[in-house]
Amino acid sequence: MPDTPSPAELQTQITQRLQALSPTTLNLTDDSHLHVGHAGARGGARHFRVQIVSKQFQGLGTLARHRLVYDCVRDLMPHPIHALAIEATTPQEGHS
Repeated sequence: MPDTPSPAELQTQITQRLQALSPTTLNLTDDSHLHVGHAGARGGARHFRVQIVSKQFQGLGTLARHRLVYDCVRDLMPHPIHALAIEATTPQEGHS
């Protein structure tokens, strides 16, 4: 695909966009190597896992938390991000 960022550039873009949620903790892992041969990985689309802790998730259910994360990267899906596994918690939930 034209203008596909390198894996490192994509990881930087995702991390920068997720700063909009003012995370106290943000861990982004590229799990693409676990999905080699998967139809969604064709053409360079990548699989990521994000663990994010933010006060902005306070009072929200899992679906609402995931929507906030997806809203930050929506234009990157389904390419160059094919899949995003999300663990979104608040500081009070024990992940700081």
